[in-house]
Amino acid sequence: MSSAAKIHCYACNNPLELDAGSKILRHDECIHCQIELHCCKMCSFYDAKVYNECREPLAERIVDKEKANFCSYFKIGDKQQSGPSKDDLISAADALFKKD
Repeated sequence: MSSAAKIHCYACNNPLELDAGSKILRHDECIHCQIELHCCKMCSFYDAKVYNECREPLAERIVDKEKANFCSYFKIGDKQQSGPSKDDLISAADALFKKD
């Protein structure tokens, strides 16, 4: 396995025994936190900044992005490097609007 393309769980951020492009079955779970892996938040097409939170224009709408689904466009991807975390954003907003 190549360490450069290691996949991390979106929920617990622990590394998984998977590489980008690995086949994920619908009921596969994270070995650390038992969260379902075949979900939008683990997909390489997931993007919270685009319409329907999916960059695949032909994919059907999935409401719960954290639950296992049957999307045929699913492709495992690592979101660890995708941008600042929720905590980082909250800290930045708090610093910006800090009252003196």
